[in-house]
Amino acid sequence: MIFGAFDVGGTSIKYGILDEQGKILHQSQTVTNASAGGKKVIDQVKDIARNLQADYALDGVAVSTAGQVNNLEGTIVHATESIPDYTGLNVKKELEEALRLPVAVENDVNAAALGEYWWGAARETNHFLCMTLGTGIGGAIVMNGKVYTGASFSAGEFGHMTLYPGGKDCPCGDKGCYEMYASSKSLERRVEEYFGEDSLRDLFAKAKNENGVAEYVVDQWVSDVALGMKSLVHIFNPPLIVIGGGVSEQGDYLLDKLKRSVNAQIMPSFQRPLQLKMTQNGNDANLQGAVFQLLALL
Repeated sequence: MIFGAFDVGGTSIKYGILDEQGKILHQSQTVTNASAGGKKVIDQVKDIARNLQADYALDGVAVSTAGQVNNLEGTIVHATESIPDYTGLNVKKELEEALRLPVAVENDVNAAALGEYWWGAARETNHFLCMTLGTGIGGAIVMNGKVYTGASFSAGEFGHMTLYPGGKDCPCGDKGCYEMYASSKSLERRVEEYFGEDSLRDLFAKAKNENGVAEYVVDQWVSDVALGMKSLVHIFNPPLIVIGGGVSEQGDYLLDKLKRSVNAQIMPSFQRPLQLKMTQNGNDANLQGAVFQLLALL
């Protein structure tokens, strides 16, 4: 079986051809026409899928997308203005009617978690959390090999836990949210404050070379990331947390710091079973996880 898979974000649409084993046979990407609105973005997906159909006999289409997703109906429950007028759009219906193929739609972080469960850092781990540190902080909760979606398909909004009551203003309308302190974007703001630039690669390079200010900035940020993880660990008692986003390329350097900081803040009984891992498959996990979800529905 052959599937078209899409990862729809506010900046780019990544897409590929995958087989039923999750192997990526072809891969590419294009710029998202986000400013034109959600309907136009899905029209882009339709056009790409039709082009893929000209070369491949597709058995279905799998979509990973930004926003909170009702994965049963394929509807966008809520989306930010990174894709205007996306909220309420039935992506599954739009694509199935246009392509005459079965379609599955899943939230991007949930899809990444499923991809890591299928062929990545969480393989053969039936219970785990996945969190992505990017512009915000996304989360996924996997129980018994399935994503826990919550009552309104909105579970996993880790970034909007309150880290510091009355703290920094968050775009969600609240103050002191986790992602205002622990996202990659928040780290970029700290780098700008201390160094007049926002390159995270330069920051980590300086920290690894024992630049005192860079080490301080990284350590303060790690402490905030770990503080949020403390709450998640004490609520879910997971055996594994998989960490994604651009910072995951820092590998063991960052992972070791996070492990030390998390273990210093959680009770001993939670330390023993807990593993922290970086994602293994990067953006490929979104495509693979979307196909994994589609296979479960066929």
